[in-house]
Amino acid sequence: MYSALDIAKYIISKCNRENCPISNLQLQKILYNLQKAFLQSEIRITEKKSSALFGDEIEAWQWGPVVPSVYYVYCTYGSMSIIETYDVHIDARVQKFIDPIIERQRSVNPWRLVDETHRKGGAWDRVYRNGMGNRSVIPCELIRICG
Repeated sequence: MYSALDIAKYIISKCNRENCPISNLQLQKILYNLQKAFLQSEIRITEKKSSALFGDEIEAWQWGPVVPSVYYVYCTYGSMSIIETYDVHIDARVQKFIDPIIERQRSVNPWRLVDETHRKGGAWDRVYRNGMGNRSVIPCELIRICG
């Protein structure tokens, strides 16, 4: 299992190398969608039972799912593109799985990504509950089942 920050650095670097920089809002939604896809797949990073891509918690915030440990590292960028590059090593099998998701998601309008994560009955919606669950953790099992 990776840290969410390592996955974020991989995403940011990949997007910048391919001339498609992303904002913190886009990064948060891509992280969520990667975690969801990983949880719903049969891929395992290690022989352990867990199928999460990263172990950091995802919370239900106003604009959708957020990984706080990553958000606070990049929040100074505001809505601007994050222009950083890192040397992050991700297993080739994991890269093969996550790269197409990153490539699809990075070109989607960030507010459309927000709308997708706000889907009625989805994991974010079930936890956020019109603000009553603001900043509450979205359990991995709920992400796996409800997306």
